[in-house]
Amino acid sequence: MDYRVVAPDPAWRGEADREAARICAALDGIALAIHHIGSTSIPGISAKPVIDLCLEVSGLGDLDAQTASLEGLGYEALGEYGIARRRFFLRDDASGVRTHHVHAFATGDPEIARHLAFRDYLRAHPVVAEAYGRLKEELASRHPGDLEAYMEGKDPFIKEHEARALEWSAERPGAE
Repeated sequence: MDYRVVAPDPAWRGEADREAARICAALDGIALAIHHIGSTSIPGISAKPVIDLCLEVSGLGDLDAQTASLEGLGYEALGEYGIARRRFFLRDDASGVRTHHVHAFATGDPEIARHLAFRDYLRAHPVVAEAYGRLKEELASRHPGDLEAYMEGKDPFIKEHEARALEWSAERPGAE
């Protein structure tokens, strides 16, 4: 799969909000929350222009029963796609360019907290977020067209800062 990393676009937030509303409307009361995650949710950093959403549902069985509703919105269902207890959906535009990912979990799944902690940590630590954006630009330049090498290059940074994010999140007021 080809990919590109682009300058931050303030329109990403609005697109995430619009898509979350479409998804909520399509699912029959099982969407409990939808969170904008991933690099497009971090103001001011470069990203692949793909909106990542974390969908909390009442139960995966409920979501599985409504997969056709998301397919009706143009999503392709890929099952767990490498992460246990997840349902992963992707959507491309009419020209075949990837535009959205939906990572769905049953409410209370620890993967939700992991995604939100990383996002919130980067939002609260702009120097770290900027370093992440620069790393992605460098990897995209060094590995054009090689998404696997790009992802492998990001992995150590993500693991290090995800661990910090989870600690930081646990120490915040109101943390469980």
